[in-house]
Amino acid sequence: MAVNKARLHFARVLRTSLKMPARGCLLASLLVASASAATADPLKTYRDFALRLSGDVTRGRELFVRPASACSLCHSIDRSNSKSGPDLGAIGDKLGRTELIEAVLTPNATIAVGYDATLLETRSGDSHYGVIKASNDQVVEIMGADGRLVSVARAEVKSTKPAGRSLMPDGLHASLSVQEFADLIEFMVSLKEPASALAGERGMPAAIPLLAKPIIVRQLFSEALRIPASVVREPGDARLGLVWCGEIPGSTALLVAHQSGQLWRFDPSSEGWIKRPFADFASELYSRTGPNGLLGVAFHPQFLSNRKYYLKHQVQEGGQILTIVVEKTAAAGFRGDSGTPSRRLLAIPCITQNHTGGCIEFGPDGFLYIGMGDTGPQGDPNGHGQDRQLLLGKILRIDVDHADGALPYGIPADNPFVARPDTRPEIWALGFREPWRFSFDRYTGDLWVGDVGQDRLEEVAIVRRGENHGWNVYEGFEPFSNARRSAKEAYITPVFTYQRRFGNSVTGGYVYRGDARSSFWGVYVFGDYTSKKIWGLVQQDRQLVTVREIGQSPEGIASFTTDSRGNVYLVGYEGMIFELVFSNAVFEHAPSAPPSNSVLPKGGS
Repeated sequence: MAVNKARLHFARVLRTSLKMPARGCLLASLLVASASAATADPLKTYRDFALRLSGDVTRGRELFVRPASACSLCHSIDRSNSKSGPDLGAIGDKLGRTELIEAVLTPNATIAVGYDATLLETRSGDSHYGVIKASNDQVVEIMGADGRLVSVARAEVKSTKPAGRSLMPDGLHASLSVQEFADLIEFMVSLKEPASALAGERGMPAAIPLLAKPIIVRQLFSEALRIPASVVREPGDARLGLVWCGEIPGSTALLVAHQSGQLWRFDPSSEGWIKRPFADFASELYSRTGPNGLLGVAFHPQFLSNRKYYLKHQVQEGGQILTIVVEKTAAAGFRGDSGTPSRRLLAIPCITQNHTGGCIEFGPDGFLYIGMGDTGPQGDPNGHGQDRQLLLGKILRIDVDHADGALPYGIPADNPFVARPDTRPEIWALGFREPWRFSFDRYTGDLWVGDVGQDRLEEVAIVRRGENHGWNVYEGFEPFSNARRSAKEAYITPVFTYQRRFGNSVTGGYVYRGDARSSFWGVYVFGDYTSKKIWGLVQQDRQLVTVREIGQSPEGIASFTTDSRGNVYLVGYEGMIFELVFSNAVFEHAPSAPPSNSVLPKGGS
């Protein structure tokens, strides 16, 4: 009863504080409905019924559009993304039945990236609660759960504070019978991309065959860690190490970095791995639910002599979220951080707390490459990916060993835009949405990027100097928006894209360079965070030749890494690290892609 009274009180306070009429405050009314529900926990009843018995798709569609259910008020199903919640047009490809049930019953357990609620306060004392739909120097647009879009002049905005919650409240099931709930779930299960959609285009095979004998995904050590964002090895490690690192005689230490800001060193022994704290930077960064916090770690090429390493993470300063890159120094002996204060190299203001990219890495040229997302809102309405005056939606390249003028870093002389006053000189390539992990092929030098898509497609690209990879003019091979299309631009197509039925959050990987006699030699290995599928890809001249599903991860795929011999390892989001064993499998190189001339190259016309 205390919980229900609290919900009723919160609903009344919400109506008053947000100055909304009672009938117009959907969030408040739903909370009241939830509070009026039976005090016994109904979740198990609804969950079990929807899992055990199939619903009716037609009745489910009627419930979806029924005002009382509130589904169609917040969600579109026509790919328009015109409402406050994510478009559900292909949600049946993205989530399984169990996940859909949980998404409705416990909507705040997992919030769709880019749809966390924000509380906006104005200088005149008004408050608006919703999802940021657009934000620029002139105006901030925020849409509430009732579908109303409110525009606030930037000069009138006092603060914007992430709520850490979805607009979708708990208790939505309370307005439905168990049969109606099953019908609604059945309708959402049916929302899938047509099997024929885009299947005839380059990079979009209708099916990705599974190897006759998949690779082995072997757990590396027994102790689970909580939410690792990335994993790297100290230079010189004979078992695992970044491809550009030298050797540390006798060192076999593994460094694991967590999203929370904690780093651990693991040393192998005859009895297994020994875990020791390396550093704890939790107090220095901003970390909430979603892909933020500590996102990347990179060791300086001369780490053995200068002990420098680099972190990419977020901070909140003056009411704004910044993505920063800092330089740290390890203690003598490389057993932990020295405690020396960070040297901040780069600070990039973010529009939302999402889409800040997930990787930093030194290239074979010795410069630091930084993957930066568009930071939202969804759909990149402000065109950050194409705005050359911003570092958002770009791959950046800087010199950490020198400083140019007032900058704490240098601009490499051969960066592609150093002589263009309309473009930031740090930019190496542009047109990205959320580059979540990239890597260099140690043999060819190719820069491989996994870029998380918006509504329909995930993409894998090979990126070269000065290129424009299209977002948000294009999503993969498909036109997305004409707002910033330019006839002067050449938009580069990805090597490969895949639809929602295969996964919905690509994690970039590595080209396998382990055993030169292996059929996997030269195969790009990558995966999907949500579906946990692991794929192998072969390309020629940046055109897809073959793609195969080569295995399945036990956990959501957060990252990959390699050792000094080119072997590949996988980092699970729940905290485990796995070795990918290729020796038992054969990669089938038979072509699986449509002809390369089945789609015209991207262009401005």
